[in-house]
Amino acid sequence: MTQRINYVQQSPELFKKFYDFSQALQECSIERTTLDLVTLRASQINGCAFCVDMHVKEAKIHGERELRTHHVAIWRESTLFSPRERAALAWTEVLTRIPEHGVSDELYGRVRGQLSEKELSDLTYAIMAINGWNRANVAFQTVPGSSDKVFGLDKANLS
Repeated sequence: MTQRINYVQQSPELFKKFYDFSQALQECSIERTTLDLVTLRASQINGCAFCVDMHVKEAKIHGERELRTHHVAIWRESTLFSPRERAALAWTEVLTRIPEHGVSDELYGRVRGQLSEKELSDLTYAIMAINGWNRANVAFQTVPGSSDKVFGLDKANLS
């Protein structure tokens, strides 16, 4: 894979603002473990090799169990996720793949049964952010692992 353009260099002001937005999510009401699962799942759905690579490494650095990262793709069948995590993953999938009919009341009700209004709002912003990053990295074919040192992902010892 060869990167098409370096969007960070081409639009540094916009990158900085979007990066700052994404960094602000680190202080949101959703726990780090769930955010790791959400960013990994959206990246899998969107086929973003750079982001899947990044979020697996981040999850490991944050202490996530390796088997759970493997099970994110099959979360519905897996017994490794809590009801709250399942709700977050379901919300991630519906907002990443927005169906023609929109988000069903049934799904919204299930997710709201696990998350407060504030948490659901924060989660939605996190999903918006990862989908934006996925789109940029897929469009410009950002090479997986190419920013490991910059983001400290080399500490995951996954190469």
